[in-house]
Amino acid sequence: MILDLHLHSELSDDSRAPVEAYLKLLQRKRAERPLDGIVLTEHRQFDLHRDLREVETDYGHVLVYGVNADILARFDFADVRLPAQEVIGEVYRLGGVALPCHPGRPNVGLCAHYESKGPLDGVIAVEALNGGSKKGEDARVQELMRQYGYAGFGGSDSHLVSFVGIVATEFDADIRSMDDLVRELRGGRCRAVDFRQPAPVSA
Repeated sequence: MILDLHLHSELSDDSRAPVEAYLKLLQRKRAERPLDGIVLTEHRQFDLHRDLREVETDYGHVLVYGVNADILARFDFADVRLPAQEVIGEVYRLGGVALPCHPGRPNVGLCAHYESKGPLDGVIAVEALNGGSKKGEDARVQELMRQYGYAGFGGSDSHLVSFVGIVATEFDADIRSMDDLVRELRGGRCRAVDFRQPAPVSA
């Protein structure tokens, strides 16, 4: 099963992409981007019935999956300086999973924070492929994953309809619910896939 685990709809303050437009584009481009679903990760706001969260921490952005009433009661997701160590540990304790995204970005990504502050405990996986990464950023993440033994996931980080599904996450298990997604991510049973590269031509 393949899911884009990181994209923003018009509910995020820096995106104008309607969910319906994402779905229509994926139907048209099914051969090039064979996704089974998408996961909305909206900035600084949360609707328990609709989306998931991208939160800002002192170690950069973190995607939070499996948000529930206990997690919402514990954290103010509008706070742009949440302590990452607390978010990762408490979200896990309360039944979800918090995973650093676009860690290769200069100055603001997890790689840069590890250089200045040291590593976090409890990180299971990091966004190995981010659709918005610039040259060299994903390579930095590969080194981070090797050094710390992290699993990797992928997300387009789409703010524009045309970018949905250019990178994504593949799971061996079927993901039919939020519980399924959280279980597989907590187990590190995921891998990033890249649909930006053209398929090899056979002779």
